[in-house]
Amino acid sequence: MMNILAIETSCDDTGVAILSAENPPSRDSGGFKILANVVASQIEVHKQYGGVYPFAAKREHQKNLPPAYEKALKEANITEKEIDLIAVTQGPGLEPCLWVGVTFAQELAKKLNKPIIAANHIEGHILVNYLTNKKIDLPALALIVSGGHTQIIFVKDIGDYKILGETRDDAAGECFDKAARILGLGYPGGPEIAKLAEKSEPGKVDLPRPMFNTKDYDFSFSGLKTAILYYHQKQNKKTQKSKKYISRMCSEIQQAIIDVLIKKTLKAAADYNVKTIILGGGVSANHELKTQILIKAHQELPDAKIIFPQIDHSTDNGLMTAICGYFHQKEVINPENLKADANLRVSE
Repeated sequence: MMNILAIETSCDDTGVAILSAENPPSRDSGGFKILANVVASQIEVHKQYGGVYPFAAKREHQKNLPPAYEKALKEANITEKEIDLIAVTQGPGLEPCLWVGVTFAQELAKKLNKPIIAANHIEGHILVNYLTNKKIDLPALALIVSGGHTQIIFVKDIGDYKILGETRDDAAGECFDKAARILGLGYPGGPEIAKLAEKSEPGKVDLPRPMFNTKDYDFSFSGLKTAILYYHQKQNKKTQKSKKYISRMCSEIQQAIIDVLIKKTLKAAADYNVKTIILGGGVSANHELKTQILIKAHQELPDAKIIFPQIDHSTDNGLMTAICGYFHQKEVINPENLKADANLRVSE
């Protein structure tokens, strides 16, 4: 067995994980043991901004990373000398944040004389599903949907990817956050909107489904955000604060985003004749998205298996980085050559 220490600082969650795994690499989930999974959230810090403020996030990572590392070692009940491999998120993400993790990993690799692997954050959202699924039939299609990313990716094999479609402007999670801000709700917006949507009563609110009928697999959520703003501004002050109105808006906003995500994903899955559909990213925790894609996939693609990450694996965490390090353990790099790449692509 090998012990992989992983560091994730791509956005606003400081993640440090230690994964024990069989060596040589195996895709069997029985071959993995999670020794530690420490995540320090920054939600309280960014609430005042209604979104992630990069330099505030960088400062919090610098503060949170050393104690998170010590806590992970304690949880795993191992010493630094028992670490066999270090994996760190290289990108994509917010560059100031990425550099905090990269610099920490570089210094640790030099200090302990351990090999280091650069991990792709998006690939991590795909591969983390191997921790809870004994077998994933390939080829697969991955829908990675979060605050910073909305992509449809063809997964031919581990390490062999093709981006089929992505957002041309706002990511789905970003749209949730901006919509919540328009309605005067809290941050992060997705969980707030989902919670209020459950309380929605029948009522008429019509919002657009951008790019719903286009033949490509791309997304655009900026127009939806603008439509939400204009619709809200047309309401009188009393209506804007009405619980019934807010819940109806939340229900329609959530459904508009879900409709587009599912339509594009199932179209791509059918076109590429995949065996598995994988969801990943923070928005993949949305109950309605999971419920509705299961129903529609059963109707349209009855032979395809749908895989969701465990709830605490859907948001950013070090285990995503660790599993990338595991499957790419032969791709060791010189710590001096490791650089953060905010725009790193999963297909490169």
